Amino acid sequence: MNYKLDKLFLLIAMAAIIASCNPTMEKQEKKIKIKVVVVSMFEAGTDEDDSPGEFQYWVENLPLQETIEFPQGYRDLRYNKELGVLGIVTGVGNTKAAVSINALGHDDRFDLTEAYWLVAGISGVDPHDAPTGAAVWADWIIDGDLSHQIDAREIPKGWTTGYIPLRKTEPYELPFPKEREVIAIELKPTLVQWAFELTKDIELTDNETIKNMREQYKGYKAAEMSPSVMIGTQLAASTYWHGEYFNSWANDWVNYWTEGKGNFITSAMEEIGTWHSLERLDNINKVDKNRFLVLRTASNFTMQWPGISAYESLAGEKISGSGYSAYIPSLEAAYKVGSPVVLELCQNWDRYQTSLPTYESK
Repeated sequence: MNYKLDKLFLLIAMAAIIASCNPTMEKQEKKIKIKVVVVSMFEAGTDEDDSPGEFQYWVENLPLQETIEFPQGYRDLRYNKELGVLGIVTGVGNTKAAVSINALGHDDRFDLTEAYWLVAGISGVDPHDAPTGAAVWADWIIDGDLSHQIDAREIPKGWTTGYIPLRKTEPYELPFPKEREVIAIELKPTLVQWAFELTKDIELTDNETIKNMREQYKGYKAAEMSPSVMIGTQLAASTYWHGEYFNSWANDWVNYWTEGKGNFITSAMEEIGTWHSLERLDNINKVDKNRFLVLRTASNFTMQWPGISAYESLAGEKISGSGYSAYIPSLEAAYKVGSPVVLELCQNWDRYQTSLPTYESK
């Protein structure tokens, strides 16, 4: 036999032997197909059977039975193989969210190319629009951090805020700076409307604690409402702000960046970091950024009720998770409203795998 051919056959045989002795080679090539990623930002303790955070009800009730190690992230992942749902806890704040989502997007164990992404977490809520316990699907997400700022004690006379858009010299100055496209993001309207229509009639918890709290807000819309499912704009800022003046700023900031199309209702921290990671991952065909939903449920109000100071209001609600007057109901609402969307997507995957769901009015 020709020496070169003999050597070639020998190399082929050796490769076959190595492959048969190393089953992980085939395993590495086959990625786990993910249909939905549920994104939580914090968990109070363990994933199960203790005081809950944003993740626990998903783990226990969906359920997310399997734990997958995720050393490059904030916390180990959880997974439901039958449904194709992956759960992640990012950590609190835009930075941790961005790092965690980017790490997941580059994890070669998973195929996320057709996955839907659901951010489901608690938030503050504007009493001009909704009570605590409400669940709000975001139509826009707005960055509340990227700006210039002057201390309130030094702002010029006549200004309502010390927050100034980047590259501008006064609040709400036009034309918009070039950063507008990274500060104000409109989520896919047809997808948001679909999620809302699917969940709008879900009954949410309205207990005595929630009632007593909203009754303090006489003259505000929240005082006259029971918790319900809504659509509104989410302001994402890693600074935990609170009080009437900041609440006015939040409304004005959202109104400015959306040209009046958005209405500030909820305040939390992480969506901007999550979005920009998905945007970059979309650029390299690892995810579809259009398959992104944000559900925020109201655990507390963003400002004080009449007769007390902003400090008294903030201290009274406590920045300790379970101190929020609607903490548990808001966690329950996130799962109660978010899970029907997740299940609909997974159980009818043949319909939603290649085409985004849309709502068609009758």
